[in-house]
Amino acid sequence: MSERQGPRRQHYLNATWGLKSWLLTKDHKRIAILYLLGITVFFFIGGLFAVLIRLELATPAGDMVQPDTYNRLFTMHGVMMIFFFLIPSIPAVLGNFLIPLMIGAKDLAFPKLNLASWYIYMLGGSFALWAMFNGGVDTGWTFYTPFSTTFSNSYVIATALGIFILGFSSILTGLNFVVTIHRMRAPGLTWFRLPLFVWAQYATSLIQILGTPVLAVTILLVAAERLLHIGIFDPALGGDPVLFQHLFWFYSHPAVYIMVLPSMGVISELITAFARKRIFGYQFVAFASIAIAVLGFLVWGHHMFVSSQSVYAGVVFSFLSMFVAVPSAVKVFNWTATLYQGSISWDTPMLYALGFIGLFTIGGLTGVMLSTLGIDIHVHDTYFVVAHFHYIMVGGAIMGYLGGLHFWWPKITGRLYPVFWSKLSALMIFVGFNLTFFPQFLLGYMGMPRRYHAYPEEFQVLNVMSSAGATILGVGYLIPMIYFVWSMRYGERASSNPWGAVGLEWETTSPPPSHNFLEPPTVDHEAYDYVRRAQEQRVA
Repeated sequence: MSERQGPRRQHYLNATWGLKSWLLTKDHKRIAILYLLGITVFFFIGGLFAVLIRLELATPAGDMVQPDTYNRLFTMHGVMMIFFFLIPSIPAVLGNFLIPLMIGAKDLAFPKLNLASWYIYMLGGSFALWAMFNGGVDTGWTFYTPFSTTFSNSYVIATALGIFILGFSSILTGLNFVVTIHRMRAPGLTWFRLPLFVWAQYATSLIQILGTPVLAVTILLVAAERLLHIGIFDPALGGDPVLFQHLFWFYSHPAVYIMVLPSMGVISELITAFARKRIFGYQFVAFASIAIAVLGFLVWGHHMFVSSQSVYAGVVFSFLSMFVAVPSAVKVFNWTATLYQGSISWDTPMLYALGFIGLFTIGGLTGVMLSTLGIDIHVHDTYFVVAHFHYIMVGGAIMGYLGGLHFWWPKITGRLYPVFWSKLSALMIFVGFNLTFFPQFLLGYMGMPRRYHAYPEEFQVLNVMSSAGATILGVGYLIPMIYFVWSMRYGERASSNPWGAVGLEWETTSPPPSHNFLEPPTVDHEAYDYVRRAQEQRVA
């Protein structure tokens, strides 16, 4: 049987058809596709809110929507993008699809639990969508009290319930990954032979398991105070609103690394694959993922420099916030060192990897600036913070997500996408992103507050630049969705390893069989051993 015939007859997409077979599947690869569909919907809903925000801010006067409507727009944009797209995107889609393949397993440790996680995710999303269609929520995605518990007349409880339910999906997925990585690795696949993507997912899973319950309890307390008028956060009832900030940011700053760490794992795979070299300082990069996960729990107080926190606590959190940048800097340095004298090919995934390094570095450096008390007090709650956040989240997390999708798309679907359009979209995303968010650094430094729908006229030029960049960015995001869908029917069939990469996932067919491997794999070499691959090719 030829390679072209075999995958078409055997692969997981063609195993069984029908809606029921998909909705009841326990195949991790199909569940990853279900997540991909749901996450894409939430991404474009959140993107629609971003478009409306930038249209409003194109003119100084708040002339398109009312202030309360604008509050709902930026709140629902944040809720959809952060909780229902950024946090689950890479773990739920790429992690679900790739971890068993990368470690040589047939599936995740708990296939039924994996499917249940998707249903829980969709249930939580349904509550958030119901709240959105009935008017949304206006508290900001941070749900700061006492506004969220007392003064807001929007659908706080429904949205909070959706996020509370979503947390169980995150916890169960993290637990599934940890057990799978510990117990189901192929013979010979020791810890220091694991792909760095798996290391990143492992560290992310620890944050999901340990941090998400804190957010869940916090959201539950907000709902309890709102319904039962218990004095927890509302000072009028004897509560403490700063307590909410401590609880919320204790989870939500590590949540930044839930979004970014998986992208870092993707970038490690892309850099080594398209430089044709073993990653420089493999163990340092692996341990840096664990260090980020641990240190991420110690820096929440830098969000509270202006929230009645003592100066001494502020100094401690300032130091820790700068210290947590060290393992991230280690990764950037090691990626750069890997590129040095590498045999670099400029394929689309590599463009996203290089874009990630540039944008994430800017986000990281501005994060160090915000860790400094004097600077943070000056630019707190201005567009400087908005720009920094998006350089990390959009420039980091989404660039990694799109880079991973482009890298593993031939493995997921067995099809190739058009090279020209993929490179064009990568370029548009990079240019559009910088045009959108770099002017916001200047706006913030000049004193424009975030969450305002009207502003002085002297800020208009920079806001028009930002809105123009958002248009380019939006088109750049739309193009991949079109050609990915097109490729599934008309794209050229992919070989089992179209990039010439190393790793167990490239040793099975594209798309993989239902049980991943026709024969159980064994591992007898180090990770990213491109020297060995080159020698094998010369012998062949």
